[in-house]
Amino acid sequence: MTEPGGVPYRTSRSLRLIVLLTMAAGFLDAYTFLGRGGVFATAQTGNVVLLGVQAAQAQWADALRHLPPIVAFVIGVWTAETIRLPRVAAVLRWPVRAALVLEILVLVLVGLMPSGGSDELVAVMIAFVASVQITSFGLIGRWTFNTTVTTTNLRNAAQAVYGAVVRHDRDAAAQARSLWPAIGSFAAGALLGGLVTARVGDRAVWVAVVLLLAGLALFLADDRRRGRS
Repeated sequence: MTEPGGVPYRTSRSLRLIVLLTMAAGFLDAYTFLGRGGVFATAQTGNVVLLGVQAAQAQWADALRHLPPIVAFVIGVWTAETIRLPRVAAVLRWPVRAALVLEILVLVLVGLMPSGGSDELVAVMIAFVASVQITSFGLIGRWTFNTTVTTTNLRNAAQAVYGAVVRHDRDAAAQARSLWPAIGSFAAGALLGGLVTARVGDRAVWVAVVLLLAGLALFLADDRRRGRS
């Protein structure tokens, strides 16, 4: 069995898993924007821009509010890299799955925290798990993909369509068939997040947990299938 691009199949690079992770990321952005203080916590571009703008205006208190999510994002990257170290991976046995379990546990805790005073801490926690996810899952087949930030994905997908249509490049066509569904899943997750957050409130984040649990189940299902074969 092979993945998109003809490389040997790996669950962590499969389109179906990336679709679930990307949908969860879109859901989380809608959740934090609508229910947790009007922020997009999975990406840090906005925080870096606001930090610079407010620092330039000497609004130091406001500027410093954007530092914790940025720091949490960096720590999340370091955490994911540590999980993949050979000596750590040997203890965990399945480092990629461990990263997914960590994300699930943090989001379960987020759902227990009431909105209002805890919103800034929630943004920090989601920034952390988003960076763990980005660092741990960055490929569909052999093509790069960011599960929480859409801009680069859109560029790559547009280039792939151009290559498929203009140059009749089969590899580009295969890339487009993988990237566009994953990009669509981010929009679908945001739509779902908007609808559920408006109705459920703080605990809406547990829908993202369900999506991640479904991703974890894919690993177990693939293990069983390999065992039978």
